[in-house]
Amino acid sequence: MKAIVQDRYGPPETLVLADVDVPVPAADEVLVRVEAAALNAYDWHVMRGDPRMARLALGPARPRARIRGRDFAGRVEAVGADVRQVRPGDSVFGDLGDANGAFAEYVCAPATMVAPRPANLTAQQAAALPLAGTTALQGLRDAGRVAPGHRVLVNGASGGVGTLAVQLAKALGATVTGVCSTRNVDLVRSLGTDHVVDYTRADFTRGDRHNVVFDLVGNRSLTALRRALTPTGTLVLSGGGVYRGGSLLGPVQLLMRGRLLTPFVRHRIVTLTATPGREHLDTLRAHAEAGHLTPVIDRTYPLHEVPRAIGYLEGEHARAKVVITV
Repeated sequence: MKAIVQDRYGPPETLVLADVDVPVPAADEVLVRVEAAALNAYDWHVMRGDPRMARLALGPARPRARIRGRDFAGRVEAVGADVRQVRPGDSVFGDLGDANGAFAEYVCAPATMVAPRPANLTAQQAAALPLAGTTALQGLRDAGRVAPGHRVLVNGASGGVGTLAVQLAKALGATVTGVCSTRNVDLVRSLGTDHVVDYTRADFTRGDRHNVVFDLVGNRSLTALRRALTPTGTLVLSGGGVYRGGSLLGPVQLLMRGRLLTPFVRHRIVTLTATPGREHLDTLRAHAEAGHLTPVIDRTYPLHEVPRAIGYLEGEHARAKVVITV
């Protein structure tokens, strides 16, 4: 099969289309014929081994997982002996987590990491949901404890997570403010956002106060972000950042400061690491089928153009989701 492989850390040019063996599912796995795969900031972080501290987990000299990509949608080709949740022929979507492997014609995934595809979404839309949707869901429902009547601000509302977060916040009954650049104001407003702040014209940290601030950018200080909160509000940190030449800690710096500050302030500060799984995929499917959640796709690229697609994503040009068609 064809797959995008990587044998050293570096720029998009280190990603190569190659022939590799079709994986064989273990007893608790499913083999999926990939129809679409989505890009995330995670993918360029792994590709570059950035921040460098992350290489302790990813692999010191090269990524341990040779094939890139984690979000996918496709059709089940075969199942392991212990799998009962899905059958060959089912349309599914899922998140491979740190195992990677989605930028390929076939992928093996644990049955607990896949779920039936939302009936009203295309394969491209479904592939855009898993990691970004799980991040939005855990950030708002679990970490932010968003409830009807809350005021929620999403910094980075036009990004892959942000476009889903503003829709989920509305579904949870919140009044939502989205922060984005001038060119994305109409997009963010079209998603049902109650208020849109153009950060090139106004400082959202000196405006209204909110019960929850969901920061997906990591470009403001903790002091500034806390100014946007009510006295007992919650700050949820989940900044993916963009590539700016490499770093030791990258966006992890802000997350670490948040953890250190938490015991000394009245605000709740939660540093978020999304945990993929079937329960979250099922919840996202329910929201999608209820009409609460529609992934926005910026661009699609064929499999052999994954390097070009990641270059587009990491350069801060992308909005919403970038998807690979296989």
